[in-house]
Amino acid sequence: MRIVGGKYRNRRLHPPREIAARPTTDFAKEGLFNVLQHSTALDGIRVLDLFAGTGNISLEFLSRGAAEVISVDQDRVLFNFMQRMARELNETHWRMVKQDVFTFLNAHRGRYDIVFADPPFHMEGIERIPTLVFNAGLLGTDGTLIMEHQEKLDLSHLPGYQRTRSYGLVQFSFFAPPAPASPPNP
Repeated sequence: MRIVGGKYRNRRLHPPREIAARPTTDFAKEGLFNVLQHSTALDGIRVLDLFAGTGNISLEFLSRGAAEVISVDQDRVLFNFMQRMARELNETHWRMVKQDVFTFLNAHRGRYDIVFADPPFHMEGIERIPTLVFNAGLLGTDGTLIMEHQEKLDLSHLPGYQRTRSYGLVQFSFFAPPAPASPPNP
């Protein structure tokens, strides 16, 4: 596993062997960030990385100039690995939160340009994530929620859905915050 672009390009990550996470493949990351670089200014943005795992997506955003990345994962080993990587890179714009993502979403308030979610593929309740993100007001009006999921899962019926991109067995579904309801005419 390596960082595929930006200032940390080609830096290899060596997470502990005993992890149960499924890191995003380099192929899928390259595809995702190719799409993002042609549609979104990545320099200076705020990113929330849910189910951050090894933190490799967080590092991709930081490598490409994100002003702040908050990574949320409840696994102690992965949390410690992300903290160690931040120290090794002297990366001061990266903050980690060791907490269950659903608990975090119900309590956290903040605004982000991009919210990235990579839940375990077989986790129940994945479909709730867009609604939780939107209800918490975590995205600015031009913000994007990106969900990584297996190809068998169709999220096109969810609020704010825009499109899905496939990279092998991995898919990224993109969501925009639903437009606020307009007030009734008097």
